[in-house]
Amino acid sequence: MSRNYRFLPFLGLLALMSCHSRLQIRQVDAEKNIPIQPGMQEDAAIMEVIAPYRKSLESQMNSVISYTSVDLTKTGDNSSLGNLLADYTFDAAQEWAQKNHRHGIDAALINIGGIRSTIGKGSILLRHIFEIMPFENELVIVKIKGKDLNGLFDYYLKSQKNDPVSRIIIETGQGRISKALINGEEVNPDSDYYIATSDYLALGGDNMTFFSKGTSINTGEKLRDLYIQKFKEHPEVIPPDDVRLIFKDKKAE
Repeated sequence: MSRNYRFLPFLGLLALMSCHSRLQIRQVDAEKNIPIQPGMQEDAAIMEVIAPYRKSLESQMNSVISYTSVDLTKTGDNSSLGNLLADYTFDAAQEWAQKNHRHGIDAALINIGGIRSTIGKGSILLRHIFEIMPFENELVIVKIKGKDLNGLFDYYLKSQKNDPVSRIIIETGQGRISKALINGEEVNPDSDYYIATSDYLALGGDNMTFFSKGTSINTGEKLRDLYIQKFKEHPEVIPPDDVRLIFKDKKAE
């Protein structure tokens, strides 16, 4: 493959932005692979083709969609950005459920590793959301019995990990779970609970195998798109400051 490999993402964008015309591949020529090295010169012809599309894309990505007066970070067991996105996940799932005449949502859970960046105080740009959520993960709702949620609480007990939650409180100490609440109440083992999460976690990603005991409801909605909409709905973002994860015996990192 020639050095033009570097421009494939832009050519893909060109194809997407030219959705009114059908593109067909007539021929593929195999060439020797050439490693991409610093200092390689750009192909002027390709740069000329993608220039107007890249300019339009950069303009969109730099558009202001919200504002924050504080840094939104991933730091700590109750991080500002983590809890905010967990709440946005809950809110988006609740709205989807109401729109589609489904059972209401009880809680939400996302993984801190899926948040790939942070947002500094000031204007929040569209590109910031693509930076914190570059993946194509979708919103999934897992219907699960209360007795099977023991796996969720045990996960936090063993991992002591700051994976963000919404409408969930977990407190651990002396090697056991001292508090496990959903919507401020203890879990009823015989009741069904509806937990909003990502398709990655619903399938057992990050060792969250407890979700396999439930039934997944696919929404077809991209989490990133839902987050963008939520930021746009709030001209100024005020992150939640409540405590949701309490690991009393956690060792300092």
